[in-house]
Amino acid sequence: MVIPVYNEEAGLDALIARVIPAAEAIFADRFELVLINDGSKDASWDVICKHAERDPRIVAMNLSRNHGHQLALTAGLNHVRGQLVFVLDADLQDPPELLGPMLEQLRKGYDVVYGQRSKRHGETAFKRGTASLFYRMLGSMVDTHIPRDTGDFRLMTRRVVDQLNAMPERYRFIRGLVSFVGFNQIAFPYERDPRFAGETNYPVRKMIALAVDAVTSFSTVPLRFASHLGMVFGLAGLVSLIGIVWVWMQGGTVEGWASLAALILIMGSVQLLVLGVFGEYLGRMYMEAKQRPLFIIAEVRRHPVSLDARQSDEAAAAATPTEPHEGLHVAG
Repeated sequence: MVIPVYNEEAGLDALIARVIPAAEAIFADRFELVLINDGSKDASWDVICKHAERDPRIVAMNLSRNHGHQLALTAGLNHVRGQLVFVLDADLQDPPELLGPMLEQLRKGYDVVYGQRSKRHGETAFKRGTASLFYRMLGSMVDTHIPRDTGDFRLMTRRVVDQLNAMPERYRFIRGLVSFVGFNQIAFPYERDPRFAGETNYPVRKMIALAVDAVTSFSTVPLRFASHLGMVFGLAGLVSLIGIVWVWMQGGTVEGWASLAALILIMGSVQLLVLGVFGEYLGRMYMEAKQRPLFIIAEVRRHPVSLDARQSDEAAAAATPTEPHEGLHVAG
């Protein structure tokens, strides 16, 4: 189980109190819970370490700074060792108790069971409306089918996670990457609960940034937007020229310096907008070309018992390979 954490001190105890029993009911002790502290400003890291010292099935991972939710999740996916990987957020809006029903779906031959929100309790009308608009606009712009009303809440097999880890791109939209990977995927409808404690870590600014990452990672439609604008304004200019010639042939004079100034301002704005779109793509290419690490891990804490379990588990795995749908490795 992989859970990114950012300023979730108030709800971490409740999160672990629900996640651990949900996993124990299915896998007994054959699971690990990876909690990634994404540069929290509160005492989240101390709470995570406290639980990791008590429970050998909990792995505490601390990033060097705040890298963002998608990169923190990427760090967890790169270090989790299970044959099945369950991803959820730390705010308890996605119920961990759904692990069992989602696993039943996975065992029918699927590689990904993704949660699809049928209702979103505790969210404002603005949040629901913008989210709905975003997914519908994204669906009309990309070739990859990205299911509507979904987040990162999902259960995946090892081969899907391995493919995600093989993608080195920096500007990551995990739910889109999972759709791109393919394999057999199925939706799992559920009602999303209100946040358990604290405030949302996705204000409007971060929501817009995630939307830009999604569009630029999976679509070149904004680049084509420049050509379309050029054709529209070129056609408008041609019509205007024909009108001016017609008035001149009738012996009239075309007036309208204010209209001319307004048109110049509009054209200048459109050109700057197009340059901004090109600059966004160019800037992302520049950042990708640097090939800096996606994330930096400051510390990983594991219980001493879990280290011994990891060695014995790896030896057993080398002697007897496991099936992809059997379960998770012993924690390490």
